[in-house]
Amino acid sequence: MPDKQIHIIAGPNGSGKTSHARITLLPDFLSSNEFVNADEIAKILSPKNPEKSAIEAGRLMLKKMKFLVDNKISFALETTLSARIYFDFIRKAQKCGYRINLIFLKLANAKLAQERVATRVSKGGHNIEPDVIRRRFQRGLDNLKDYLKIVDTAIIYEASGLELIEIARKNKNKTIVINENLWEKIYA
Repeated sequence: MPDKQIHIIAGPNGSGKTSHARITLLPDFLSSNEFVNADEIAKILSPKNPEKSAIEAGRLMLKKMKFLVDNKISFALETTLSARIYFDFIRKAQKCGYRINLIFLKLANAKLAQERVATRVSKGGHNIEPDVIRRRFQRGLDNLKDYLKIVDTAIIYEASGLELIEIARKNKNKTIVINENLWEKIYA
């Protein structure tokens, strides 16, 4: 296993990226304590209204990621994959000897994502507007297909229920589908 790794924890808003990353996924995958998360940065910048600081938080996140790669430090980051901004970053990191591991948490539909975010808000968590969730949901699934082409390894989970269900995994250029029905929903 390469010394330098980047773990991308991805999925729609409300898929449980932060909770699963901290509790379930990262302890097994990550040898570094570095976890870069724009939502957490926004909370620090503007504790009462993190949405107000989203753009600045994203800028600081990218700056932190560059710093970590420049200093050859393994880390994890969280994203919805709704943007394609990580493509160049991934390629540059790979040229620097990083192995890129993608973990994608899929939800059944955008409505479930909206419901989960509403539940999070009712417990004091940060809000994301329903139309933004809907837009990011589809873009994230569309971009997943392209990100799978460039990452070194990937594991895709169904995260709609209480337990994660493995859908597929990729190692180098080989994808192994574990749950054909759920896989077909991604590529529908």
